[in-house]
Amino acid sequence: MAAVITALESSWIAPFPALSPRQFGKLVTALRCDGADPVRKGRPWSLPLEDRLLLVAAYRRTNLTLRQLSPLFGVSKSAADRIIDHLGPSLAPSLANDSGKDTVLIVDGTLVPTRDHAVAEQSKNHRYSTHHQVVIDADTRLVVAVGRPLPGNRNGCKAWELSGAKAAVGQTTVIADGGYRGTGLVIPHRREPGQAELTVWKEEHNASHRKVRARVEHAFARIKTWKILRDCRVQGDGVHHAMLGIARLHNLTLGCPVDDLHSGVSGIVGVIGIR
Repeated sequence: MAAVITALESSWIAPFPALSPRQFGKLVTALRCDGADPVRKGRPWSLPLEDRLLLVAAYRRTNLTLRQLSPLFGVSKSAADRIIDHLGPSLAPSLANDSGKDTVLIVDGTLVPTRDHAVAEQSKNHRYSTHHQVVIDADTRLVVAVGRPLPGNRNGCKAWELSGAKAAVGQTTVIADGGYRGTGLVIPHRREPGQAELTVWKEEHNASHRKVRARVEHAFARIKTWKILRDCRVQGDGVHHAMLGIARLHNLTLGCPVDDLHSGVSGIVGVIGIR
């Protein structure tokens, strides 16, 4: 079966992982150093690591079924399934958070429609979804933490703690929207009972808060271009691995060096998977 898509053709790299050929090559090298391509007994992989990485990226970017995707890479459906199961988690590193004291982070939750009802619940988007807490750096706009997925009917206050996002960021300053009241995060000022309007300085503070917090919404808009996050068919931890892997590639497209993916937030960025 002849392959249509291959990493040997650099023109296929930009549409799926959205990286430059140089960045893609460095990511392949980093994965190989992390043990994603071990020498093993038995039948070797039908595709080299570069093509396997491209297959995983294409699957998550397009959300095609494996029956549709596998012929494009010249492999069987079962081989494509094994590649995604093996390499998908390797794109989702678990890193320690060591943010500086002057770092400001932004947190918000997003829903991912998920077909595995064991991890999803009906939510405000009227679909079975999982709730994901995502934290970005307010300055660089890079994703620094992704909490464990929770059922989609959990609110932000509960999800902030239960997903592990709160523990991941430690004492770092974090701003959020008004739905995180009582969590200790920096949220907009609200009118007290009987108060007609806020004072001028509070209104100005809220306006500034909205402008900064909008950056996390921009990050969600970029992340949701990966169509697997619009209708996730994977089971169990697959949705978590997908979120982490997409966050890693998202950071690379914003210019995060591959080497810094192993140095936490102080090294510009770290994608944190809470186990």
